[in-house]
Amino acid sequence: MKLIDFISKFPDEESCRTKLREYRERHGVVCPRCGSILHYWKRDKECFECKSCHYRQSLKANTVMHGSQLPVRYWFISMHLLTSTKKSISASELQRQLGHRNYNPIWAMLHKLRVAMGTRDSRYEVSGMVEVDEGFFSTEVPEGDKDKPLKRGKGSQKKTKVLVMAQTGAGMPTKKSDKPTSVKYIKMIVINDLKSETVDGKVRLNVDPSSVIISDDSKSYTNFCKLVKEHIHQVIRPKEVGKVLPWVHIAISNAKRLLLNIYHDIRPEYLQNYLNEFCWKFNRRFFGEALFDRLMVAAVAYKNQFRYNI
Repeated sequence: MKLIDFISKFPDEESCRTKLREYRERHGVVCPRCGSILHYWKRDKECFECKSCHYRQSLKANTVMHGSQLPVRYWFISMHLLTSTKKSISASELQRQLGHRNYNPIWAMLHKLRVAMGTRDSRYEVSGMVEVDEGFFSTEVPEGDKDKPLKRGKGSQKKTKVLVMAQTGAGMPTKKSDKPTSVKYIKMIVINDLKSETVDGKVRLNVDPSSVIISDDSKSYTNFCKLVKEHIHQVIRPKEVGKVLPWVHIAISNAKRLLLNIYHDIRPEYLQNYLNEFCWKFNRRFFGEALFDRLMVAAVAYKNQFRYNI
């Protein structure tokens, strides 16, 4: 949605609340007490009331906005800014744009939306031909390791391990490029270590068993043949990685560049949220102006579990 269209469509708080109510009614309001989906809107109280047990819930209840004291229009503006560009926006920049006094509520709002993105993407598996490899993202040194000597390489305290999966098209490399004809969907999952049981658990949850996995000959991937239809693993020289596993490494480099351009430093425990946003937008890169609507659906369907007093 273009900025001028957004301003004309949502000029004030009331228009945003009306639209949020439409989304909730369209996608179903569920009673948290009895589970009934039959509700009606109480205009005098501005809340939904269950027809079965008469339990009332507010407009924001059981959505990503649950418990938030921020105006609904803040949420709409944030969703618009997250979906209107390929890049992202920092909490400090959004705070300036909104003119809000405190930083913490704006930061929490953005992270709630990123958690909702990740929750939505977790409903889907990658399938077909799937490239798998790990990436090492630069993050802030954890509190418990700040007094320790900084290690080098992959084991550095400043590196967070991420398992990356990319579902590619069925085509073979062409003469113009060594890459497969297309990439469809990607997943990026922060992991604590590279042990085979850790990696196997993530693959079991996120890759369809009928898939074919392509990877290097890492010892972390020795059990893939038991989890999927076929596992193709090769000894890959550093210079050949871009030819054998092209889309995984393109996704990793693009995500690293995005984070480096916008954020000064990222704490390891919040890296997954930033990767959620990157993957969610990448997987819906052809949605165009419908991207705002898709995020609204994810926000309405998401039952808040990210507890911050905002």
